[in-house]
Amino acid sequence: IVGTAKAEEVRIDPKEVEKMVPATISIMPTGIDEALGPDKLRDLMTFLLGTSPSMPNDRAGGPPPRSRAEVERALAGAPPADSDPRPMQVVLVAGAKDHGPGEHDYPAWLRAWKTLFEAANNVVVTTAMDWPEPEAFETADAIVFYQQGKWNEQRASDIDTFLKRGGGVSYIHYAVDGGTDAAGFAERIGLAWKGGGSKFRHGALDMLFKSNHPITRNINRLQLEDESYWQLVGDAESIDILGSGQDDDAMQPLVWCHEREAGRVFVSIPGHYSWTFDDPLFRILLLRGIAWTAHQPVDRFNELIYLGASVQEKSHGASSNRESAE
Repeated sequence: IVGTAKAEEVRIDPKEVEKMVPATISIMPTGIDEALGPDKLRDLMTFLLGTSPSMPNDRAGGPPPRSRAEVERALAGAPPADSDPRPMQVVLVAGAKDHGPGEHDYPAWLRAWKTLFEAANNVVVTTAMDWPEPEAFETADAIVFYQQGKWNEQRASDIDTFLKRGGGVSYIHYAVDGGTDAAGFAERIGLAWKGGGSKFRHGALDMLFKSNHPITRNINRLQLEDESYWQLVGDAESIDILGSGQDDDAMQPLVWCHEREAGRVFVSIPGHYSWTFDDPLFRILLLRGIAWTAHQPVDRFNELIYLGASVQEKSHGASSNRESAE
């Protein structure tokens, strides 16, 4: 398969190829360096020469790629991208991996999503293991946690101060673990996991979403192969439940947001398997949620959706077994 400058694919029978030699000129459009300018050109080359912002493919049995049509339906209605958005500081926080291949791979997520956010316009991204440095709570716009949660009094103080000044926090999957103070954690994020009391299930999730929130625009239903939590500690009446799925014969909160003082909180229970982070529809939800917590337009990170994502460009007669963006 040969790619052309018009982004077309030309299939050539290998038997017809007499020899192959490196091209002496690039297929990049002529004048692209002048059109982009030095800063955007540097960003482009960094992305092209760097690692793909995707998770390791180290577990068999993942879901099929999404079709581009599914993704475009979810993105419909977005305003044109802002060429000069407000500067934003994002802090990504991970922890030590605590499950098998393809599960709870916090360090791999940290690397992949740092690369992902580095491709965003006017975003400074920093990373931390276990817990951010104190200055992060003074300067960050959004902090994203993907780790096993470890709640204590000092962390409660840091988050309270951060939310009071208008910061945004996002918690993914096991980051909602409240340890010995699940009730105290739930006061900040709405609902929290309690070991020995909360329940979980691996497998197919069929989530239904409310349609009147910016984060869930165009996404009414989403099917994932991941993990659900329920019987969590906290008051479900205190949160805005965005998405839920059925377990124990009842609809259980799986994605929600919450406002506390001047700050905002976004939570996604899905995020157990690495492949979920490469699902472009899950990315839309997560990136919208992160932008929302930072008081930014929810479409702020649309340019990142496809980078390293699992997308089937052409169906060739195949179809996905997952319904979404209805």
